[in-house]
Amino acid sequence: MFGYYFGLALRSLRRNVVLTALMILAIGVGIGASMTTLTIFRTMSGDPIPDRSAQLFAAQIDNYGPITLGSVKAFLTSDALPTNLTYMDAVALMRARAAPREAAMFGTTVAVTPSDPGKLPFQVPARATYTDFFPMFEVPFEFGAPWSAADDEAQAPVVVIARKLNDQLFGGADSVGRTVRIGTDDYRVAGVIDDWEPAPRFFDVGGGPNGFAEGEQVYVPFTRAVASHMGGNNMSCLKPPGSGKDALLHSECVWTEFWAWLPTPSAARAYRAFLTGYAASQRDSGRFNWPARVALRNVRQWLSYNHVVSGDVSMLVLVSFAFLAVCLLNAVGLMLAKFMARTTQVSVRRALGADARAIFAQCLVEAGTIGLAGGAVGLALTVLGLAVASGLFGDGAAVLTHLSAADVLIAIVLSVSTALVAGIYPTWRAARIQPAWQLKVQ
Repeated sequence: MFGYYFGLALRSLRRNVVLTALMILAIGVGIGASMTTLTIFRTMSGDPIPDRSAQLFAAQIDNYGPITLGSVKAFLTSDALPTNLTYMDAVALMRARAAPREAAMFGTTVAVTPSDPGKLPFQVPARATYTDFFPMFEVPFEFGAPWSAADDEAQAPVVVIARKLNDQLFGGADSVGRTVRIGTDDYRVAGVIDDWEPAPRFFDVGGGPNGFAEGEQVYVPFTRAVASHMGGNNMSCLKPPGSGKDALLHSECVWTEFWAWLPTPSAARAYRAFLTGYAASQRDSGRFNWPARVALRNVRQWLSYNHVVSGDVSMLVLVSFAFLAVCLLNAVGLMLAKFMARTTQVSVRRALGADARAIFAQCLVEAGTIGLAGGAVGLALTVLGLAVASGLFGDGAAVLTHLSAADVLIAIVLSVSTALVAGIYPTWRAARIQPAWQLKVQ
């Protein structure tokens, strides 16, 4: 019977093209607006590394103290803890080796000089880190592998590059063992990362927006980056650190991130105790005179703590779904007008033996068909909306505006279900038509 009702629905929709187009457009516009914001929201609030989000932890240590005055408050979080560590603390934690895997890191920018003398140098985002970064964050490799722990110790001039940069410099060929000129030094390529775009980039959220910026193209050993005077992109200081590299490295400026892989709850508790003990030892040494405070947050907690999904985005989703509700009210009115205009046809079917349930089913299938067509229009508008959003956010946030298969399925289900809901009242009214009264009038 469904096929029969579907055929009737198509014939009915063709009888009044203008009214049909208005109903489809009403639903499509609502779906397009709501799915555009929902797609962005789902990407922003998703789990970037679901297999390990409960095992990866960001460490924080309070080396700022009770700051209450001045612009320094802009660098602090709601609990007055810096999001980053000082170089001294990061190196001390790395030397302690209290976690199975751990990596201090910072984001920077480097100049890459192509081997072709006809091409000009260009800048790319880079990350200084330790070799544990790659297995800890499950980074996939197209060619080669990470550098070794010995390279970390030796400040070796080795590099891991992203696939995009490998395509640009070496035409996509296996470049392991070849040389890349970064700044004024030559670096040996240890590996090439395959396409890898965790969204959001939880290890570099930078207070929110940076979590969706363009990923790094170059990865260098942390020790080599420091020795080569590569500066961190996110640095905050309570006071000027003084002149010279050593003054910065021994200052209270925070600019390094620290992540540890703690595979079990007991490992996390042990590391938290270790971190608390380390902060207490720094206080006892006279480095600061306030109570030692630390924090250890896993990936999901870290994203929430840094407000990666802003309240504005959540509000925009609510507004867009409110707009969808308005569109559905319009669709209800249009369907009611369409169904009630067919009272004579319905009365004849009832007089020939069709019961109210058959009429209800026929009209409901027609409403679902309208919803399916509205979903197609809504998907087209969603693609258009995401393209506009991509232009506003920039290429670095393209991952935010990607329409996945799950989003397509959500759009179709949402469109059909909302159309069915919108069609319940008009369908109920059509099924309650008394054929005797209508035929008597005719």
